[in-house]
Amino acid sequence: MTASPRTPLIAGNWKMMKTRPQAQRFVADLAALCKQGCNTAVEWLICPPFTSLDAVSSVLSQVPCPVKLGAQTMESQPEGAYTGEISAAMLVDANVSYVILGHSERRQYYGETNATVAAKVQAAVAAGLTPILCVGETLEQREGGMTDAVVIEQVTEGLALLQNNKASMTLALAYEPVWAIGTGKTCGAAEANRVCGLIRSTLADVLSPQAAQATRVLYGGSVKPTNSGELFATYGLNKGDIDGALIGGASLVASDFHAIGMSVQVPAACAV
Repeated sequence: MTASPRTPLIAGNWKMMKTRPQAQRFVADLAALCKQGCNTAVEWLICPPFTSLDAVSSVLSQVPCPVKLGAQTMESQPEGAYTGEISAAMLVDANVSYVILGHSERRQYYGETNATVAAKVQAAVAAGLTPILCVGETLEQREGGMTDAVVIEQVTEGLALLQNNKASMTLALAYEPVWAIGTGKTCGAAEANRVCGLIRSTLADVLSPQAAQATRVLYGGSVKPTNSGELFATYGLNKGDIDGALIGGASLVASDFHAIGMSVQVPAACAV
């Protein structure tokens, strides 16, 4: 694959972890680490629980590396009687720029489908947010040889409502093999790169070849400092189709999150 200007994205998904004081302590720890060394060739992103969005936003300026703020989900409707939900406009008002959509835990525990995720992706793009659409197969599906079919379907249906809006949108996708999330198991670098490449080729079919080349495809599934080097050094930006990581457990520890971001090496000519 030829060199690409895609900037690697290192995204931390805190899930239902950290109170407000704990969240601010994390940012302070990350700031101290970044003062010792900061990889400015990557884009850093923290996605805390809704309750900590403002707490994190208020202290992000302490970090010498530019760090964006993201949310973990949202409602597709702009407003109304949707108790417990958060709209895209509310996220924008909270200084959020990214939102994770279709995470496997949302699909598994809260009944999200490709259709409901597509509606959320459409609403996020319309509000100026950058959605990170998550796709990936279960262990049963992988063992049944269904990985490619599942991923293609989730990408195609998850982006179906964007086809008339493809010229101006910004989005990212994340391949998260469900069997590798929180299990300690990691998809091998070669296979992770292959599936990320499949996602990119599907993007070319669903949207356009230009959108496929511009869109970042992340890997998510037990990413940690001990395996991030292999994922990025061998198959990272400009050498393959993995453009960063969606990190779960390791993003809760500032030193681990920082180490993963520092492990991404980007040729100077390709850094944005």
